[in-house]
Amino acid sequence: MAEICCGVVSDSEASMPCEGSPRAARRRRMEIRRFKFVTGVVPSSPETAESNKRRKIEVHTALLPASRHEDSVVKNQDKRIVLKVAVRCRERLHELVKEELLESKEATVVEAATAKWKSAMDRSFSRMDKEVIAWNEGVVGASCRCEMQTPECNAVGSTAVVAVVTPDKIIVANCGDSRAVLCRNGKPIPLSTDHKPDRPEEWNRIQAAGGRVIYWDVPRVLGVLAMSRAIGDNYLKPYVSCEPEVTITDRTAEDDCLILASDGLWDVVSNDTACGVARMCLRGKGQESSRVLRQRMRC
Repeated sequence: MAEICCGVVSDSEASMPCEGSPRAARRRRMEIRRFKFVTGVVPSSPETAESNKRRKIEVHTALLPASRHEDSVVKNQDKRIVLKVAVRCRERLHELVKEELLESKEATVVEAATAKWKSAMDRSFSRMDKEVIAWNEGVVGASCRCEMQTPECNAVGSTAVVAVVTPDKIIVANCGDSRAVLCRNGKPIPLSTDHKPDRPEEWNRIQAAGGRVIYWDVPRVLGVLAMSRAIGDNYLKPYVSCEPEVTITDRTAEDDCLILASDGLWDVVSNDTACGVARMCLRGKGQESSRVLRQRMRC
């Protein structure tokens, strides 16, 4: 890791020259202590460790086929750190969405469609977040043997993007930096916006809650997490929210496909490239799409 000078930490940028006097050295130590105080209890995870190893990521997807309401639910989770939060989301989140939708259809008949979808998704993600936190405390917490390990019990989380496909609508709920992209007539249409800490509205929300966005290689909540919303990550609440953003899009005859993926894809593949490759696969040009993808990733 590069040197820490005046509280600035970076793994990728060249370190700035530090003053060599004893007074400067004391000032640097004070700044380092302040930085550690701001970040609070930071777990020794692959995201924060002084290591060149790539963080371990698992992506889990579930598909709930069309029910009697002719709605299909698709969801994608990006599991961070080392525990099975994404597996829990895969097993439960679509069931929670289904439960909330059934209740909302019976209890809020006069409610506007957009508000009804938003309310149902909010409740689903909130219930999933509470289940994950309770599971972390009950199952993961039991394996912690000392105070030094305790923060790790709450340092597990997952992004989630859920898509409900009806005969005429696509409803997407996103929490984190997973993404939904609709391919329409060969052109990508983003149906979600990544929750990054440097988004103006996210920055303001974090600051209003008493938190800070600190640049450590990339903007991070309290210098730790590179996304501003997630399921779990209890040690960063209330700055990291589990509230999803919901979009509703009309379906058309020109829609090719819907892509749901985590940042493991979007960090290296653009929306245009992903849409083009998916369209070629749909047309039976799988080998050509592989060649195009390899060429684009070399650029």
